[in-house]
Amino acid sequence: MKRRLAILGSTGSIGTQALEVVKQHPDKLDIEVLTAHSNAPLLIRQAMEFMPNAVVIGKESMYERVFEALDPYDIKVFHGSDSIEQVVEMDTVDMVLVALVGWSGLKPTLRAINAGKPIALANKETLVVAGELVTKLAREKGVNIYPVDSEHSAVFQCLAGEFHNPVEKIILTASGGPFRGMKHDELVKVTREQALKHPNWNMGCKVTIDSATLMNKGLEVIEAKWLFNLQMNQIEVVVHPQSIIHSMVQFADGSIKAQMGLPDMRLPIQYALTYPQRLPSQFPKFSFDQCLQFTFEKPDKENFRCLSLAYEAMRLGGNMPCIMNAADEVAVHAFLREEITFLQIPELIEQCMANAGFVGNPTLNDYESTDNEARAFATELLRKF
Repeated sequence: MKRRLAILGSTGSIGTQALEVVKQHPDKLDIEVLTAHSNAPLLIRQAMEFMPNAVVIGKESMYERVFEALDPYDIKVFHGSDSIEQVVEMDTVDMVLVALVGWSGLKPTLRAINAGKPIALANKETLVVAGELVTKLAREKGVNIYPVDSEHSAVFQCLAGEFHNPVEKIILTASGGPFRGMKHDELVKVTREQALKHPNWNMGCKVTIDSATLMNKGLEVIEAKWLFNLQMNQIEVVVHPQSIIHSMVQFADGSIKAQMGLPDMRLPIQYALTYPQRLPSQFPKFSFDQCLQFTFEKPDKENFRCLSLAYEAMRLGGNMPCIMNAADEVAVHAFLREEITFLQIPELIEQCMANAGFVGNPTLNDYESTDNEARAFATELLRKF
């Protein structure tokens, strides 16, 4: 039987690549729901090609345009964040791919889990912000969360057949981003355009900037804690500039397993959507003729402080990762608008973490208020930079 998918965030980088995977396997995968925030033209084109049962456009002002375009095709059209949360509960949805950006992925993920839908998770902020809440609910409902991030997919693949064996630690690899090796004096001068030129991966603007600051790796460290039930000292980061080894697992006997492949997000997307099968793909495949040397180095936490801030947020727990994530989103978007410099991103995050209200055992309402308060505080701080 075909696996019927709801893709939340179908017009973004992960969403569009997921649709490429679906096109390769029309006998295995089918599109039931597509959602987008505001990219109405692309959402309309996607809907005409894949003919889902329903689409949701987040921005209400775009609703009429989408409705008029898709009404002749008998595709249901909804709008708003409430609709995004509701469509994941449809009986005709077998799996939900959460490819939304930032905080917006949390509530739809919780609704999908409550409805018993397996999750393919590409929104790392969901587990960063509320990992304990999400994983607890998933256990209660017996719902599987399949990681889409290349690093977590690599760990998941290395653990196949090993779930009964104790993990000593996992090793998440980082490319180092476009500024690997640069020191403080050089980082002061980097521009928005330079930061958006990732050497290996094709990603959205927010993730690309997070990769340049190493915050993306910090978010992945926190996500890994919840996905694989690990302690902080069991998660290590190494810089691997070639981005061929996507992550590794070291077991109690000292043996290390690594998962390798080209830096292509379509591979982990396909693995999550079709697990436990490994389906053939027509995407480019790695050959050792392409890369004869792998190198590894320690991350530079002194000049790329976001990674250390993420470890500190994980150590403190509670709502601190939520504070950090909200501050990062505000800081990154300010940098993209060229309102602050590259090195002011960690400065703003650190000040928010030091001054925002800490809650040790937060509820969903606490997370919501924390997110709002941290964003407001970060926005106010911007005026002083």
